[in-house]
Amino acid sequence: MHGYLATICRDLGADLARVGGVADHVHIVTTLPRTLSQSELIERIKKASSKWIKTLDARYRGFFWQRGYGEFSVSQSQLDAVLAYVEAQHEHHHTRTFQEEYRELLRRHGLEFDER
Repeated sequence: MHGYLATICRDLGADLARVGGVADHVHIVTTLPRTLSQSELIERIKKASSKWIKTLDARYRGFFWQRGYGEFSVSQSQLDAVLAYVEAQHEHHHTRTFQEEYRELLRRHGLEFDER
């Protein structure tokens, strides 16, 4: 899946830095192509990857991405730390679930969110 997501990003004109994640979520560190808005980029990544995974095996026919997503800007000075974080997803989520971490990130930055 990660390799396929990387290919989609490159095909859309995004400079990919890293794809990583665990069973229940994925992180993509990439630039935003000049020809797409943030929402268009995510929509195209989700659509192409969902279509692809459904062709792999009958058991994936019901696959779908969640409706929402999180998107964050990263300054050049923090890029190495973010890349290391993405690389360490398996170890990182042994101590904290993605949901716990995401809620804390949103709270820390004063962002409202809907638990649904």
